Amino acid sequence: MKTRWLITPYFFEKPDGALTSVLPKGAAYQINTPPDVSDRSVASLARLHGPIASFVQVAAGAGDLAVSVAGDCGASLPVMAGLQAAGLDPVLVWLDAHGDFNTIETSPSGFLGGMPLAMMVGCGDLSLPQACGQAPVNENDVWLVDARDLDPLERDALHASKVNRIDISQLSRLRLERPVYLHIDNDIVDAAQVPANNYPVSGGPSLDQVTQACVQFVKENQICAISLSGWNGTLDTDGKTAAACTALINAVADAVLART
Repeated sequence: MKTRWLITPYFFEKPDGALTSVLPKGAAYQINTPPDVSDRSVASLARLHGPIASFVQVAAGAGDLAVSVAGDCGASLPVMAGLQAAGLDPVLVWLDAHGDFNTIETSPSGFLGGMPLAMMVGCGDLSLPQACGQAPVNENDVWLVDARDLDPLERDALHASKVNRIDISQLSRLRLERPVYLHIDNDIVDAAQVPANNYPVSGGPSLDQVTQACVQFVKENQICAISLSGWNGTLDTDGKTAAACTALINAVADAVLART
């Protein structure tokens, strides 16, 4: 197994070249910068998501670890699509300070970034997952880690769902029998250590706690892909958040390779 990195330096339609700084020295990587990504329409975002799905499908088909880095959690949908296209049926482990389980009907703001996990399991407007070929994931096959900041109706929807919910201390003890797609939104880390986020959330675990839990988890499970939702480069005036994200994603990717 080898690691293949794909950097999509966008927050939805907004370019953010700072995301490329997570790359380890000497890593094999691709940069995903298609033309005509001008808004958050399905057609526009599909031009970003299509290459992600294709990249992951090729990597997974070769038995390699796909690592996808993008600015928003919506880019997780084509990662799952690529794994499915490669014939895999992975469990999804989703680390996030937010639930990302809103739909248009439940969201108080209508913010698209608060909806990807709901879309992943087939709830709400499915135009984005359908555009990249992502089939709904069974809620029983989703493990949501942390999610300490939930909107009221989002909380109700999660409670009514079959999504598994745990905190970071339980992640290191989780053992799954199928391949795992591990998605990490960096804002799971306490906002004091990753302040350069559009929606930072305090009261979370430390960077060391998240890193240690993830490393232990991947040592005991078969990881088929990793994605990271990165920081806002325009807010990272001191490079603190970039350094934290780089340390986290590289430690996790290295731990996957060490297991093989």
